[in-house]
Order: sequence, then C-alpha cells, then structure tokens
Amino acid sequence: MTSADLVSRLRAAGCVFAEEEAEVLASSASTPAQLEEMVARRVAGDPLEHVVGWVAFDGGRVAVEPGVFVPRQRTAYLVELAAPLLRTGDTVLDLCCGSGALGLALARRVPGITVHASDIDPVAVACAARNLAPVGGSAVVGDLAASLSPSLQGTAAVVVANVPYVPSAAVALMPPESRDHEPRGTVDGGDDGLDLLRRVASLAPTWLRPGGVLFCEVSLDQAPAATAAFADAGLVARVHRDEARETTAVSGRRAG
Repeated sequence: MTSADLVSRLRAAGCVFAEEEAEVLASSASTPAQLEEMVARRVAGDPLEHVVGWVAFDGGRVAVEPGVFVPRQRTAYLVELAAPLLRTGDTVLDLCCGSGALGLALARRVPGITVHASDIDPVAVACAARNLAPVGGSAVVGDLAASLSPSLQGTAAVVVANVPYVPSAAVALMPPESRDHEPRGTVDGGDDGLDLLRRVASLAPTWLRPGGVLFCEVSLDQAPAATAAFADAGLVARVHRDEARETTAVSGRRAG
C-alpha cells in the first residue's frame, strides 16, 4: 500500500488528519499485513490510539487499549500547571486515572516523585499499572480514593483528577470515536457534568498535605460552579485558562 493510497482511504473514511494518521499507522506496523489490519480497524471507526496501542501525551508515549479512555492533548495543561509545584520525594495522587497519563507525565517531568493512581474500571487500572511501573508508580481499582492506603492521607503535594465532565444530555453529541468506543462513565459527568468533580473536591482536603493542590479540567462555562464546589470543600480555588488549546482548569489549594 502506497502512502498516497493510505491517505486516500483514511480521508474517504472521514479522518480529518489523514496525513498525520497515515504516518502513525505506517510507523506502528511491522508488516504489510499488520498495516492492512490496522487501516481496516481505523476505517471501521476504531480510535487511532486504540488501533496502534499508544497516544502521544506531554512529549511521551502512553499505552492505551480498547475500553480505556484516550487522554486528550488539552489535558496536558493539568501537567503543566502541577509540575512546577512538585519536588523529588513528593507524593501525587491520580484519581479517575484511566491510562495513568497524568501521573506518568508528572513523573517524567519530575523524577523521584511517587504516583498512586486509582480508577473504578479494572481494565483502565491494568493499563495504568503497566504505564506507571517504569516510573515506580502504582494503580489500584477503587472508587476515587477509597482503595488508597489510609497512610497516604495528608501527604499528597498534588492531586490530579481528570474527572468526566460532559453533561449527560450532551454525551450523544460527542464524536463517535468517544461515544462508541470509550466507557460512558469516562465522559458522563451527570446532569451538569460536575458530579464527580464535587466528590473529588470533598475528599481532597483529607489527602492533600497543607499547601497541597487539587487540579481538575472543566469547560469554561462550568468554571464558576467548579470553583464554588472547591470553595465549599474548604479549598482556595482558582481558574486557569489556556486560550491556545481552549482549555480550562480549576485548582484548589489546601490551606496551611
């Protein structure tokens, strides 16, 4: 299959970035037969990242697999906000960890931190555990922080939580790659999209050390309600905005 043929097939299937995807597919296949299999899956609608088994995120690769939420490029903004607060020896909690992309990216930026991740989905946790093992991190199955060791309470310099924040009524409007191939629980945040964020905010003060910070991604119009939830939990809330990526994050610092 020539490069032009590959691009043509991807473009005909509706792939907006056909040239870039063609390069990723071609570089990930070890044989022509494997490339054909990958192309067929992509044309059928499987997410590119699930087809090749990885996603580029914050300058490195993160392994993903079918059934696991694919980290979005905009979410690297949380890494950029959190990394400057960390030093070697610090503890990071990655809740709703999915593939473990946030914890992994922070550990790559700040060697020597300890990452503890959790997710309610065993498939995601298995993926996160594989991603975090090379940096000494761990992942457990559990509802938010429920399965983390109580000894971690009051120790986290940073808690990152890429919570689902799409309002339930808007899930049907999402691109089919997400709607059809990622578990609904990884995107559906309830009526206003902030159900999980409120729960994370309420538990964060228990796990953060004094001065520790919680980071979550939200939409711009959710920022006022998200900051109110953080404030209700006793956190000093702040909104962060990256206009280039059209990304909004909310941080909440534990006093002290």
